[in-house]
Amino acid sequence: MSNYDETPERPEAPAPSEFGQSTRRTFLSRIGMASLLATTGPALTTLAQRSTKVEPGLSPESKDAIPVTLRVNGKKHDLRIDPRTTLLDCLREHLHLTGSKKGCDHGQCGACTVHINGRRVNSCLCFAAMHEGEEITTIEGIGQPENLHAVQAAFVASDAYQCGYCTSGQIMSAVALLKEPCGPEDAEVKEFMSGNICRCGAYPNIVAAIQSVRQNAKQPNAG
Repeated sequence: MSNYDETPERPEAPAPSEFGQSTRRTFLSRIGMASLLATTGPALTTLAQRSTKVEPGLSPESKDAIPVTLRVNGKKHDLRIDPRTTLLDCLREHLHLTGSKKGCDHGQCGACTVHINGRRVNSCLCFAAMHEGEEITTIEGIGQPENLHAVQAAFVASDAYQCGYCTSGQIMSAVALLKEPCGPEDAEVKEFMSGNICRCGAYPNIVAAIQSVRQNAKQPNAG
């Protein structure tokens, strides 16, 4: 006999009752999930908004804030800050003195250099609250466009900058170097300035600017 006379086997279809129960269960579970999302969605959105919303005039650390009085560039500032606030963040975020730059934030690049009682420090490594009563000087307190410090003028004359991001830190270190026991040679200047990184590679011009200021400072005594 031909094989065509044989009735081909077909998979058994699911029993109507079983198929109906599966569909009903899926349908009901979807309805339940939709209802749950409809009721909890607005609540979750509200909680998310509350977690990120900050009341006007307050910062997230306000509940832990402590009073701190800082003297910066000859002016006294009464502040309330989180005790963990670095001096760099305090200068930039609270006093809006943005000349001190945040480069590495690990004390490795020198872009945040300021003076504390005349000594240069990396402000990203200092807690602001530790420097109450001390004299803090930033690049804004060194000179102004109409009355540049000698080092600032020398940086302009020697083209000792390119992108400019490290320049304020370079200048602050250079100003401090003038009062430090640095030898007369370029190699010694480079050693004393080694904590300040220039990613553009303007080191020769930076050294030239510093040396020009040092030489001009000696001329009156030489005469």
